[in-house]
Formats: sequence, structure tokens, C-alpha cells
Amino acid sequence: MFSKGTKLYSILNSRCPRCHEGEVFEVKNPYKLGSLFKMHETCSHCGLRYEVEPSFFYGAMYVSYGYSVALFVATYIVMNLIYDPGITDIIIALAITVIALSPVVLRLSRITWLNLFVKYNPEKRGPKIK
Repeated sequence: MFSKGTKLYSILNSRCPRCHEGEVFEVKNPYKLGSLFKMHETCSHCGLRYEVEPSFFYGAMYVSYGYSVALFVATYIVMNLIYDPGITDIIIALAITVIALSPVVLRLSRITWLNLFVKYNPEKRGPKIK
């Protein structure tokens, strides 16, 4: 399920969706906020251009919304399993969750959006770009 050749492998490892070899983001750590949005222009292994067209990643906002809703629901369910929270507790927990996980959600949504449009093809080999 998480092996090379699956979309989940590419998404969870932030790898090129076409070859699953090249890194998509310049810095692996999403909490280095200065480089949060910095992506390589092309894959270093197969040469895939990540930004297919100008403003391509605006569509990732829809994916980000879905991930955020899933986070909110999961947080709410976990809180209700642990204890009976009040509305203030829920709002505080959701605010902390969204602030703490925003960098991760942003990157996950971008790589997910990219995976929606690019198919895995291990045979594609482009020029090695340094």
C-alpha cells in the first residue's frame, strides 16, 4: 500500500509523482517557515516540471480544505472519546491543531494536487539536473 509505485508513497514521502525518486520540496522540514513554499522547479531524476502551468497550485487549496476538515473532525472525535469538552475547549483545541499542522497540511495538499494530475511512470528518465 505504501510501496513505490503508489500515490500514497509519493504523497507521504514528498517524492516526484512520475518517478518516485526526486524530491519535490527543497527542504524536507515543513517547519522551516522561510522555505515552506520552496519547491524544485523540476525533478532531479526524470525532469518533470512540477508547476504544470502558472498558478497551478491554487487548486491545492481545495485539497487543503479537505485535509483541514478531516483534521477538525478527528480532533473533535478524539476529544469526545477522552472527555466531555465544552465549546471553549473545542475551539481552543481546533485552533491549536490548525496552527500546529498548517505547514504539514500545506505540503500534503500540494503534493496531493500534483499527484492527481501526474501518473507514475518508472520508465520516464529525463536528464539529470543538478
